Amino acid sequence: MEEARFEARVHWARELPPDERERARRGVTLRRFAPGAAVIHRGDKIDAWIGVLDGLLKLGSVTDAGKAVTYAGLPSSAWFGEGSLLKDEPRQYDVVALRETETAWLNRAAFMWLYENSVAFNRLLVRLLNERLGQFIASIEHDRMLDGTGKVARSLAWLFNPTISPFVGDRMEINQEEIAALAGVSRPTANRALRDLEAQGVLRAERGGLRVLDWTGLRHYGA
Repeated sequence: MEEARFEARVHWARELPPDERERARRGVTLRRFAPGAAVIHRGDKIDAWIGVLDGLLKLGSVTDAGKAVTYAGLPSSAWFGEGSLLKDEPRQYDVVALRETETAWLNRAAFMWLYENSVAFNRLLVRLLNERLGQFIASIEHDRMLDGTGKVARSLAWLFNPTISPFVGDRMEINQEEIAALAGVSRPTANRALRDLEAQGVLRAERGGLRVLDWTGLRHYGA
């Protein structure tokens, strides 16, 4: 990956000293996935830390009974998989591309060197792991307690989370089908939820996507 693009698109690289940043850049390869393609299957042994450069991924699994469960959406600038690398275990979840998606894969050797030698990189990992812990604890709560509008609100809040996905900003190109898939609701439910949330002033539907007006309101919706 060329140096200028690496520094522009990989947000955490900016926190590293030049020598560490260059070592990380040399460890990155790019992969592109078509809509509906499996990026990772549950049980795969993964030897890379993965980032979304452009596109949208869904992290989830399918139960033995065939029920699909969604845990999180992964928009541009989100990186994931550090837990599997640190524990050296197979992936516990499926990751699927919801649209054409370009990903960056930091190989295990580069990741582990940074983990063992870089203070800045370890601070980044602590921030991400702490944020993900909060995300998954909250996901248990909202799956059991919230209605369809609440599920859509919380799912969107995680997409726009500035710690996990700092390049997203306040606007994203996303359609109702993708929102429904990420929230684990039907498309009509997603449609009603978006209308409700827009009426409450926390987001605004725009051509080809939506804009978040009150991220804190989305994150704590139904609390």
